[in-house]
Amino acid sequence: MIVNALALYARYVAASLRAQAQYPASTLMLTAGHCAATAIEILAVYALFARFGPVGGWSFGEAALFYALVNIMFSVADLLTRGFEVFGTEFVRTGAFDRLLLRPRAAALQLAGHEVRLSRLGRLLQGSLVLILSTRLVPIAWDVSTIVTAIWAVAGGVALFAGILVLQATLAFWTVESLEVANVISYGGVQAAQYPLNIYAAWFRRLLTFAVPLACVAYYPVLAVLKRPDPLGAPDWLLPLTPAAGFIFLALAFLAWRAGMARYASSGS
Repeated sequence: MIVNALALYARYVAASLRAQAQYPASTLMLTAGHCAATAIEILAVYALFARFGPVGGWSFGEAALFYALVNIMFSVADLLTRGFEVFGTEFVRTGAFDRLLLRPRAAALQLAGHEVRLSRLGRLLQGSLVLILSTRLVPIAWDVSTIVTAIWAVAGGVALFAGILVLQATLAFWTVESLEVANVISYGGVQAAQYPLNIYAAWFRRLLTFAVPLACVAYYPVLAVLKRPDPLGAPDWLLPLTPAAGFIFLALAFLAWRAGMARYASSGS
């Protein structure tokens, strides 16, 4: 069953890529534009550290590592879950979701494969370049455990951001259109997770750890990669385990999705 679902998803991806390949110049320009637009963000981070020096005991190189991993996580999640992002406007409001429900495949799988936008590779490329830069600025021992921790963190982060986009889509069952306020959690979460947790107020740290566990996929794993003790007192053994929170969040998001689908009464058209 899982193998069949993955095979179908691969066919969705292939069809989406073939469609974009019909206009290669447009795709390349959109990708380059997305890369350039997101590059402004790392310039803003650099300007902050250049003006004030170390922030909360963290250097620019260390902050760049946070930035790189978070943007890699989000770009992969955004690349693979486009259907959930446009669910309210393109499926619920227009009634197109009814067509998905008539097909003998899970609606979530069809939405995940709705469109794989190559332009989102711009953020992924930019995040990867910043990752290379951060390793030049900060001495990181890339041994097996460190590499595994980084990959595990990215996987947990992709699951977390995918869960956020699923929740954003789930709101459309009640609101017809996905509310823009949901972007505060997705895009705002990217901005918040780009900086070390200890620079924030206590209530915001709790929000980023227990409500939307961005700290679990970014802050704590980066500490493990840097082999640096947590200024907030988290035990060292816990740091590499925290990305599991991303998968738990995704599972809870799909429970909410199922509750929303049970409520859905069709467009009537």
